[in-house]
Amino acid sequence: MNAQKPYTHEPINDIRAAADILPTPDDLAYREDSIKITITLSRKSVEFFKDEATKRQTQYQRMIRRLLDSYVDAQSS
Repeated sequence: MNAQKPYTHEPINDIRAAADILPTPDDLAYREDSIKITITLSRKSVEFFKDEATKRQTQYQRMIRRLLDSYVDAQSS
């Protein structure tokens, strides 16, 4: 076991606030405008996303949508 240092009641120097990196509740609650489409994907792609979504307890369609959105964002820059 690691020996703990005793508390000495000394002031703590160099305290700085961390940058706020968490999204706001408004950012989490937004609903992007979307449309429904029909698309045919390869079986291996769908199985991959289904497996990964199951591991992360999310929906595979959401993962595909976010992947496509990320691609569009990168191409738009």
